Amino acid sequence: MPYEDTIYLADSINAPYGEKSPEAILELSIKNTELLLQNHCKLIVVACNTATTNAIDYLRKNYTVPFIGIEPAIKPAALQSVSGKVGVLATRGTLTSALFHSTAKNHAANIEILEQVGTGLVELIEKGQAQSPEARNLLQKYIQPMTAAGIDHLVLGCTHYPFLIPVLKDELPAHVKIIDCGEAVAKQTYRVLQQHQLLNTDQREPLYKFFSNTDAEMLSRFLKDEPGELQIEFLDF
Repeated sequence: MPYEDTIYLADSINAPYGEKSPEAILELSIKNTELLLQNHCKLIVVACNTATTNAIDYLRKNYTVPFIGIEPAIKPAALQSVSGKVGVLATRGTLTSALFHSTAKNHAANIEILEQVGTGLVELIEKGQAQSPEARNLLQKYIQPMTAAGIDHLVLGCTHYPFLIPVLKDELPAHVKIIDCGEAVAKQTYRVLQQHQLLNTDQREPLYKFFSNTDAEMLSRFLKDEPGELQIEFLDF
């Protein structure tokens, strides 16, 4: 999708969503949707596992734009697992949701799912400390019981967690495969744009806008190596 403009909304002031009530998550998801629609978005990716599991049904019923949801990639991990044991590192809000449990039941009935709440990880990533000693210590604490139990796949059930992959590769046994849903979400976004005849084919330089309601400078550190025209702004929302 090289010609699509993108607006990225970082609701960092309310992170992590995974520790909030379902009612609070829905309220925040509605607020974020309304702001994106005010900026003329034609499709919205709910780039949060917790918001997807707690709010996407409501959003799809009450708004006309297509929504792309995100949930832990249990299905591919279960299909590929040889040991029959899969680890899932996610937020509390995701692991306790009905959608997570129905997905696990439907796609991993014969697989042992070892769940781990990643308490404290989102906060460290938001501070730009994904590879700090504190993050490494937390990851060692969280993944050691799963690797000791014999997992051969680790599913990242939070869209913050890919920033931890360099540390995870250091800490996990070489045979354990890390599963992230990013590529699948991008492909689904492309398919839905095509289905709704929304794909932009004008060959022009796209615009990327990034809004943060905490520290726009911190957000710019994550984007320093990104190509294209970037606009990074603080937005009080």
